[in-house]
Amino acid sequence: MARDTRRLLLAVGLAALLVLAGCSGSGGDAAERATAGSDAGLSNDEAAKETGASDESNAEFQASQRELIRTGTVSVEIDDYDDARRNLARETRRLGGFVSDSSEQVHARGNQSWTTGKVVLRVPKENFTALVSEAKRTGEVREASTSTEDVTEKLVDVEARLENLKAQREKLRDLYEEANDTENVLEVQERLSEVQSEIEQLEAQRQSLERKVAYSTLTVRLHERPPESENPDDDHDAWYDTGLVSAFVSSAHGVAVVARGLAVGLAYAMPYFLAFGVPIGGVVALWRRRRSGGSAGADLPDAPESPEVGDSSEEND
Repeated sequence: MARDTRRLLLAVGLAALLVLAGCSGSGGDAAERATAGSDAGLSNDEAAKETGASDESNAEFQASQRELIRTGTVSVEIDDYDDARRNLARETRRLGGFVSDSSEQVHARGNQSWTTGKVVLRVPKENFTALVSEAKRTGEVREASTSTEDVTEKLVDVEARLENLKAQREKLRDLYEEANDTENVLEVQERLSEVQSEIEQLEAQRQSLERKVAYSTLTVRLHERPPESENPDDDHDAWYDTGLVSAFVSSAHGVAVVARGLAVGLAYAMPYFLAFGVPIGGVVALWRRRRSGGSAGADLPDAPESPEVGDSSEEND
């Protein structure tokens, strides 16, 4: 009897944990966000009252409490690729950051070459603006842009779900210690494994967001200026240097362009042909037919004159 009671209690406990997990995925997050938002609002208001700050400074304070991911891209034209890359790496280290990634491509023309590429820089969020300014001073700016993503609510949700899952894990561990029946032990163990997996995934997501918030990312694209060619003709490859396949494809494309141009021209000319060409053609055909008919009548030989009756009688005499 005691064993049945214990099994019943374990089943009820598992059911309660499942219901709690479902509630935490919906209403729990909203409640936590509302509580966090209200607490943040109250703390911000109290700070504003204590310091006597203006509405503008209070808004700036609230903005500073947000969790923001800042990213940017700067594209510059430079004279020397290696010097520009070294300078950017040095300035990034000076600002407390590091070079996260880099790539480059070497282009050649005759005996001359130039390099283009990019470097991905990570710096503490408070030094992001300074790094953008340093990147713009590297050379002639082609393009520059920055963006900001607010992940405050996302982090609040992750934290709330983590707290709920950790509470479930503790209760499951207690149930696991009390379980004696093999079936119940396996059921609790399976649920405990699922909860632990969800906790690890959420912790990895939280750490990734926190790293992105703590260190802003700037991608700098470097375009080394191509060297000037001594012979302008060198800027263009000779036609006979083109590959066979490329030549065929280019020629086929030219044929297609000409055919399409002729078709478009014919489409434009068709209304004029129908409006003027057909009537004029009909008139010309009718004129030629009449002319040919008159010419045929003029060319017929004259009919021989029939002899008179009197003359024929005289000849008979």
